[in-house]
Amino acid sequence: MKNAFTMIEMIFVIVVLGILAAIAVPKFAATRTDAEITKGRADIASIRSAIVTERQGRLIQGQSGWITALSQNTTTLFDGNGTSTLLMYGVAAGTGSGHWQSTDGTHYTFKILDTDNTFVYDPLNGTFLCTAGAYCSNLVD
Repeated sequence: MKNAFTMIEMIFVIVVLGILAAIAVPKFAATRTDAEITKGRADIASIRSAIVTERQGRLIQGQSGWITALSQNTTTLFDGNGTSTLLMYGVAAGTGSGHWQSTDGTHYTFKILDTDNTFVYDPLNGTFLCTAGAYCSNLVD
């Protein structure tokens, strides 16, 4: 009766695991990028919806202008300008991939991998557009 694996069986298992790893690692990297793009698309849809909702509330109050800034600081983004609330909880700013950053209340970047995708909020017409970045078309189309 045999109680152990032979050396050939162990080498075969190691080769099979190596092949599976060589296939799985690139697929995992692509899946992560897709997940970050999907997160960015969801954030953008929420931000744009909140801009329109805020505008409708202003119109009911007799104010015709759009919200002047989407954030009041650079650590919690898209929470409004201090007098108006945009997203109820805002988005925590970060420096890594899949995170938003801001320098002021109208300019934002969303990082995917090592690529910054720049967004600009225009308070004159309420638009939130991607103006530069390799993933702009993936994020807003």
